[in-house]
Amino acid sequence: MDRTILHVDANSFFASVECAVHPELRDKPMAVAGDSEKRHGIILAANYIAKRGYGIKTAETIYKAKRRCPELVTVKPHMELYRRFSERMREILLSYSDYVEPFGCDECWVELKGILGAAGVETAERIRKRIKAELGITVSIGVSFNKVFAKLGSDMKKPDAVTVITRDNFKEKIWNLPVEALLYVGERTRRKLAGCAVYTIGDLARTDEALIKTWLGKNGMMLRMYASGDDTSPVERYDTVRQVKSVGNSTTCPRDLTDESEVRTVLMLLAESVAERLRDGGRKGSEITVSVRDSELKWASHGKSIDTPTDISSEIYTCAFALFKELYKWKKPIRGLGICVGRLTDRKSPEQLDIFGDAERRLRSETIERTADSLKKRFGRKVIRRARLLNYPELSGTDRAAECMLHVGDAG
Repeated sequence: MDRTILHVDANSFFASVECAVHPELRDKPMAVAGDSEKRHGIILAANYIAKRGYGIKTAETIYKAKRRCPELVTVKPHMELYRRFSERMREILLSYSDYVEPFGCDECWVELKGILGAAGVETAERIRKRIKAELGITVSIGVSFNKVFAKLGSDMKKPDAVTVITRDNFKEKIWNLPVEALLYVGERTRRKLAGCAVYTIGDLARTDEALIKTWLGKNGMMLRMYASGDDTSPVERYDTVRQVKSVGNSTTCPRDLTDESEVRTVLMLLAESVAERLRDGGRKGSEITVSVRDSELKWASHGKSIDTPTDISSEIYTCAFALFKELYKWKKPIRGLGICVGRLTDRKSPEQLDIFGDAERRLRSETIERTADSLKKRFGRKVIRRARLLNYPELSGTDRAAECMLHVGDAG
């Protein structure tokens, strides 16, 4: 028997919340944006007047946006306000099902146990209308028999709409869509598939299983299964304890970086932030990824697995800098950097000791960093710092561990 799964996606969430709280903004082109004076001057979310009337896009600079729309109203983000709206939206969803699985702060999957067919669509419509009436924001809802197609449905019609994808109509509705519309198909995967003449979701579904495995390995097999409608992944109960899968920080630099010494300083700052957060959470990680955004706002990333899980900032930094050198060829200055540590394990999990004696050095490093954590918490975060961070105070003057932000995908 097919399941009834909804994907509920708040439309232009940050901007919608601001318009709900400040009705005077509703009929104007407006956007939530970072602080241009601190070089965080990009659009985080725009309302539909700005998007459709002026082509304002998420992640473009305020400068470019205002060149197209001089009357664009920009407001700074209010993260605590967005958290409250997110919680209230989830409370509404939980009144219909215990199976509510967040996917970022502005979207959730909901499985309606025992509700099938037309009754599921009617429930989706009730949820859409209720969120609009009670919160003053709109949502788009996809209704389908699996999570991937429900997510795809919520993306197909915006704003304030319900889209239904069934076993009978999914080939007609989605197989002609570009392959990147499918969940988990990023730009790199899209390029690989395009090189193999796979351009649509239908192309992917019809590709020979052995070929897709040759091109993309297990990930390709999974994507082909999703395109064919064979996703069977469950919607988790909301009260399920979710394991943190990664810890990361990124930053927009106060000025463009033009040499490796400056990059080293920022990466060390980020590595210390990530390592401290890992230690606070009792975690270590064995997969490190570095991301780079150039002066034209194009992102690239590169990662690798390491043999021994770590929460030591010097190890994270050394690996991240090596990855950076492999990834970036300095065709343009650098605007932003990020480090993420994944494949997390509990800090108390047993580890294989290094037979060449490296364990003693690592133990000393862990002890030093935990001591530094204690000093910072007791006497202030600037009581102890690495000498490298003193070389470029304008680059290292922020405290990324204390500035973790709420991240959402706000394309809708």
